[in-house]
Amino acid sequence: HFAPGSTVGVLGATGSGKTSLVQLMARLYDASSGTVEVGGHDVRQYDLAALRDGVGIVLQKNVLFTGTVRDNLRWGNAAATDEELLRACQLACADEFLDRIGGLDADLGHGGGNVSGGQKQRLCIARALLKKPRILILDDSTSAVDTATDAKIRHSFAEKIPGTTVFIIAQRISSVENADKVLVLDNGRVSGFDTPANLLKNNAIYQDVYNSQTKGSGDFDEKGGEA
Repeated sequence: HFAPGSTVGVLGATGSGKTSLVQLMARLYDASSGTVEVGGHDVRQYDLAALRDGVGIVLQKNVLFTGTVRDNLRWGNAAATDEELLRACQLACADEFLDRIGGLDADLGHGGGNVSGGQKQRLCIARALLKKPRILILDDSTSAVDTATDAKIRHSFAEKIPGTTVFIIAQRISSVENADKVLVLDNGRVSGFDTPANLLKNNAIYQDVYNSQTKGSGDFDEKGGEA
């Protein structure tokens, strides 16, 4: 059970089921057994378009389209005003580079080729925020962003979009260490679900990832995890 409005981190090695878990919420998959409930109702009871409209997903490699920043952001909300677009950019820390590239009228080029990987990720997060989703899934979507900006984005979520349940799938322990709870997956099963502090005391997988990233030169990949 994930409390509404909470921030949940999701950790686990490649193939442990992290992405499959969150994609069940938007019915990109259907559960082969058991049920997945959103708002207390089986996801299969919802109108599919309405369900997916309430879930925002930002992947590690999202797509930007040829056109301006404004054109791309409005895929999240076609009726969004410039003020709303700029607000979403602020929450995603895209405002830090927006003026530098020409503002909302900046031409992103073919497939967003005129912006860096980190800038592209922040624009994709802003686009998802414009949907005003009830559930926001960030699937390693700040991997190309420096840790300081990553922290600012997460802080803005906690402070500025109350009521939205945020799932953060991440390789960096710093991306989830301030989550309300962290779900640790191991080969499709739950290894732990608790606060980061408790997992650091009691969960071997969380401890390994934490130690590899904070006490040595290793990283999650060298521990057999995410690449």
